Amino acid sequence: MKEEIKKFFKGDLEDGEETLEKYSHDASLFTVRPKLVAYPKDGEDVKNLVKWVNKTRTNADFTRTGAEKISITARSAGTDMTGGPLNESIILDFTRYMNKLVSFPCQGDTLTGAITVQPGMYYRDFEKIVSEKGLMLPSYPASKSICAMGGMYANNAGGEKTLKYGKTEDYVMSSKIVLADGEEYFVRPQMITDFKRINTDKTKSFLDKVSNEIYKLITDNLQLITKSRPKVSKNSAGYYIWNVISEPREEIIPSEVEGFKKRVEGYFDLNKLFVGSQGTLGIVTEITFRLVPIPENTRLAVIFLDDLNKISNLVNEILKYKPESLEAYDDKTLKIAMKFFTSFLKGKGIWGSLKFAWSFWPDLFLLIRYGFPKLVLLTELSGDEKEIKIKYNNLAKYLKSLNINSRLSTSKYDTEKYWEIRHESFNLLRKHVKGKKTAPFIDDVIVRPEFLPEFLPELEEILSKYPELEHTIAGHPGDGNFHIIPLVDISDPRLKKDVLEVSEKVYDLVLKYGGSITAEHNDGIIRTPYLEKMYGPKMIEIFKKIKNIFDPQNIFNPGKKVGGTREDIAKYL
Repeated sequence: MKEEIKKFFKGDLEDGEETLEKYSHDASLFTVRPKLVAYPKDGEDVKNLVKWVNKTRTNADFTRTGAEKISITARSAGTDMTGGPLNESIILDFTRYMNKLVSFPCQGDTLTGAITVQPGMYYRDFEKIVSEKGLMLPSYPASKSICAMGGMYANNAGGEKTLKYGKTEDYVMSSKIVLADGEEYFVRPQMITDFKRINTDKTKSFLDKVSNEIYKLITDNLQLITKSRPKVSKNSAGYYIWNVISEPREEIIPSEVEGFKKRVEGYFDLNKLFVGSQGTLGIVTEITFRLVPIPENTRLAVIFLDDLNKISNLVNEILKYKPESLEAYDDKTLKIAMKFFTSFLKGKGIWGSLKFAWSFWPDLFLLIRYGFPKLVLLTELSGDEKEIKIKYNNLAKYLKSLNINSRLSTSKYDTEKYWEIRHESFNLLRKHVKGKKTAPFIDDVIVRPEFLPEFLPELEEILSKYPELEHTIAGHPGDGNFHIIPLVDISDPRLKKDVLEVSEKVYDLVLKYGGSITAEHNDGIIRTPYLEKMYGPKMIEIFKKIKNIFDPQNIFNPGKKVGGTREDIAKYL
């Protein structure tokens, strides 16, 4: 296979033991060994590889055993927690060469607020470029220091800013994607009127053909699709087909005198489907993101919650102040951060380390006086200093009435230390807990916030029956989205049984409260088998049709979104 691909592929091809071992893993529990890792130089490499795989997969070219199983899985930073970028065939890694800024245009002295990049660019490099202009892509995840832009696109990433700003799909303006015919297409929103006109043409490209079939599939099954939409603020389970078509409508625009109606054109936008599809429908080679201004000034209200029964009313109260974000981590996360506190001091120098350690004195005083909380809530308030203090003072009065302790961060430095704990909590678990491995398999459940007082204790009751699954909880209570990260001994013979049993019980609980089994982290190997439990067989058939429309030979990242089984989970653990 390697020798055949060399004939047309300009990039690097590697199949050495060290490389294959590295690409057998992501941040999940799984080990899936590929046959080859390819590093494309450009879009032409991607196109030619797709064409070769398609040709090799045709019956006429089955000249050797296993040709029918050749497939491509796109990969960027490999930080996925679901096994999404793992495959037994070809891994296509974009971080070596296709990691560039394509364009960041200006109009005079004013930026357009749009940036085009290749999928292998790391978010940390992207952030440096845009933050210098006072802009941000607000859908970054907690892993922003190690993730890449292609992964954010493939997983429809969300994080601490999602409460106010939404997920990645809300910021993708256009993209270039290589589809199953091996051609690269420019994908952007089309007005419904234009879309219908284009689809009357007799000479259609492959993109036009699949667009027409997707439009018909959605409109023919609109009632079922609408009914099946999870009633939560964010969802990454299955193919996200609900926003592909927006029909024309009239909006009431408020004014001081009297509201007036404005016609809003309907759009057909396949990016809404590609974003979050985990590379199962095509391979993205360029992405154009819309950017927003960075808030000029923010502070954190740090709230120490000792009773989970208070969380629902508290979240509703906090949301009145329109926070930039509302995050949480549990007492176990806080204890781990304290136990491995020296990890935060690396690279800070003597003075920086002393300053960082001293900044925690107010928090330590509260812990000594009131004990460890069940949850620490981080509420990011924005505005000028006066506005922030008014918001916090009003919130503090409400908290005091419930005997809830809190403090307001005093500076940007004081604010950033809390985010450092929140962002690094998963890495602390991975690096420092000896003899155990982080096991993100129920790591991204979401229910509506009003159900949290009942949901969280019931969740803990399930997990308490598996003491070998020591775990931490962090997440986004403003959305009702929590990340449960168990720590496991991977040599424990109970592990496979535990993963399958706990998944069934936790997802049953999530669905009891009308939630989603994954809000941000997507399906991959670990959750694809449970999509039928969430959506039912009729919606699964629609997902299968979507996959078949785009990828009839199943060459793009097989076993994710459709076709994955519980046996796959057991096999690759």
